[in-house]
Amino acid sequence: MAFGGILGFQYGIVQAPLGPDISSPELVAAVANAGGLGLLRAPDWESPDFIRELIRKTRALTEKPFGVGVILAFPHEQNLRAILDEKVAVVQVYWGECSKDLVDQVHSAGVKIIPQVGSVEEARKAVDVGVDAIIVQGREAGGHVIGQEDSRGYAAALALGARGVCLGTRFVATEESNAHPTYKRKLVEMEATDYTNIFGRARWPDAPQRVLQTPFYDDWKSLPAHENESNQPVIGRSTINGLDVGIRRFAGTVPNATAKGDIESMAMYAGQGVGLIKEILPAGEVVRRLVEGAQHQIQTHFRS
Repeated sequence: MAFGGILGFQYGIVQAPLGPDISSPELVAAVANAGGLGLLRAPDWESPDFIRELIRKTRALTEKPFGVGVILAFPHEQNLRAILDEKVAVVQVYWGECSKDLVDQVHSAGVKIIPQVGSVEEARKAVDVGVDAIIVQGREAGGHVIGQEDSRGYAAALALGARGVCLGTRFVATEESNAHPTYKRKLVEMEATDYTNIFGRARWPDAPQRVLQTPFYDDWKSLPAHENESNQPVIGRSTINGLDVGIRRFAGTVPNATAKGDIESMAMYAGQGVGLIKEILPAGEVVRRLVEGAQHQIQTHFRS
């Protein structure tokens, strides 16, 4: 079992691309500087200048490799060209076809590509088109659906043959994360999550999410099927990718640090391992504890 990352980073720990704007340059750089792979999140609309700015801000904070996550279901061609022009180490893609043409485009720029997959069929297709690695996501993960929130999960993944783990929720609850303080606090305080489709039905049809079971969620978890965010009131506003955006009830937009309004009624994504998060830590300390804890687990349980 190896701890080394296969894509140019020291440890097999990947910080998932967290939106909207929660994957701050400060978070990504802190993960990279600690030996993990940090991922920015590209905008959900074409904004190449904005993603260039994020990349350059991150590069000013670290000399280590990092990457950018791109959702293929949203407009992304201009963003992708900007990302490749900036020569980041890795492009992570999700929610769309990772085609041979896309893989060749990324590779021709000297960049690695990692799709996130949710089935064996998707994984086989990704391997067939020549990707550099895959991230396998299960239903226990937070947000749109492998959730690993502590060193035991990291060690178990390595024991099963994985070369690393990808964490989202644990890195939301860090000092450098651009999540709203209320969201971070609830990740520490709460343990229960649920798999639901009440958020983002209009924008993300047929895309259930795992969320914290907040009082708001418990009140509305039986939302009738015909209801969605398009016919709901605006409950807050947030700056997302440089734009002022209204947030409707059930929109599925998690609150970043700029969010104002009824924060308690906004979606709060979290994986099943959220109960293992006991405090807000610096991102580099999260990486260090994961590595040291996994080393201890392996020495204790997997070596004679």
